[in-house]
Amino acid sequence: PYNALRLASALSKRDEVQVRVFLLGDAVACAVAGQQLPDGHYHLDRMLKGLLRRAQVACCGTCLDARGLREELLVEGARRSTLEELTEWTLWADKTLTF
Repeated sequence: PYNALRLASALSKRDEVQVRVFLLGDAVACAVAGQQLPDGHYHLDRMLKGLLRRAQVACCGTCLDARGLREELLVEGARRSTLEELTEWTLWADKTLTF
């Protein structure tokens, strides 16, 4: 997820690009706020906070439920979503990337 978020952040800084990030599976844990990590590990929640200033971030609701994560635990701006929205985003997009 680290490299995917780095790329999404770089892309979001381009005026002509709209970035939308949909977190699936274990990736939904990236959006949990207040992560406590050992020194030297990536704070993915902090990376998402920066990205959320310029992009949309949605998390698969089924994936959140499967991991016992409630929407209240997510970083501000990241939200619970559905496969239907992922379908809409995919049809909207000129390009999609999967990591």
